[in-house]
Amino acid sequence: MLADRLKSLAPSATLAVQARARELRARGVDVISFGAGEPDFDTPERIKEAAVAALRRGQTKYTEVGGIPELRQAVCAKLRRDNGLDYEPAEILVSCGAKHALFNIVTALVNPGDEVIVPSPFWVSYPEQVQLMGGVPVMVETHEATGFDLDPDRVRAAVTPRTKLVVLNSPNNPTGAVFSRAAMEAVGRLAVERGLWIVSDECYEPFTFEGRHVSVAALDPEIKARTIVVNTCSKAYAMTGWRLGYAAGARPLIKAMTDVQSQVTSNPTSIAQWAAIEALSGPQDTVAKMAGEFDRRRRLIVDGLNRLPGISCTMPKGAFYAFANVSGLFGRALPGGKPLGGSTDVTAFLLEHARVAVVPGVDFGSDAHIRMSYATSAELIREGLARMDAALRGLR
Repeated sequence: MLADRLKSLAPSATLAVQARARELRARGVDVISFGAGEPDFDTPERIKEAAVAALRRGQTKYTEVGGIPELRQAVCAKLRRDNGLDYEPAEILVSCGAKHALFNIVTALVNPGDEVIVPSPFWVSYPEQVQLMGGVPVMVETHEATGFDLDPDRVRAAVTPRTKLVVLNSPNNPTGAVFSRAAMEAVGRLAVERGLWIVSDECYEPFTFEGRHVSVAALDPEIKARTIVVNTCSKAYAMTGWRLGYAAGARPLIKAMTDVQSQVTSNPTSIAQWAAIEALSGPQDTVAKMAGEFDRRRRLIVDGLNRLPGISCTMPKGAFYAFANVSGLFGRALPGGKPLGGSTDVTAFLLEHARVAVVPGVDFGSDAHIRMSYATSAELIREGLARMDAALRGLR
């Protein structure tokens, strides 16, 4: 028999959509996928060459569990350069992707019954990881009318004596929201006041399209002391398959997370670590170029979605997702068909009748929405929107 903890574990909805799209393509079905949470750009050549050079030098052995000293130093330099944050290498843990870093945090901090506040809509893995440790995810709603900005009053109202963590994800997956400085500062002060930890997931940092990215840890030294900053090479450098993420925080907590990692995966891949040094330390021009292209696609897809019957979409300020409101489609149906009743129905309809793969919003905490990644070409965005338009106009 499987462990009880698996009874409530849901598989990743985003990865499931990618797998379904690949399966259909393998059968010869022409599917356009807006499900992938990864850049469609290739890893820059300078980073690949650094990996090749590491291979040729024989850097293929075990490394320190928490990452080679050179990489942890490079992470410190990146955080100082881009975020105004000062850390020592002993306050850095390098993991097999940001998801792994987040799991290390939850494993190190959350006891059975502890509560973790998660603004909703949320990335699908936050509540699942908390529940695996016996914790209780507490969803705090954000509102589409505010661009899904963080609501400090709702966060404060959700805090109980069992609250251990608050998870902040800005720019946000799936909404593309960039939380306001005032809202983050209010939640940061609340964490200091109540002795809570903040997990600041900043994986989409370079894709902040309006203003500059601000880390909650940079707002105040006391807030920084209660914050674990999580980031990755996956998004900024198109290195999703390299599996390289990192966390920065208080030394005792980083040591505890490193101890957890030592018994689960040991070190991240040695070659990926040397590539990550080049990614973080080398020229950053490719990051800016990618962000510029995503910005153009952002405007293209949101404008197109707002022209579709029954669909509306607020303009995201970051990441590379459009979180489209499809509640205007509920109750509509093809002649003789079953009426659409939620985001899962809409997702199934679009896959079957438009050959377009999207992710249902119910998996992110909002059944009124679907998530569409615009980390794909402008040509495919236009074609996908045209297919959706044709299919939706057949609904009554």
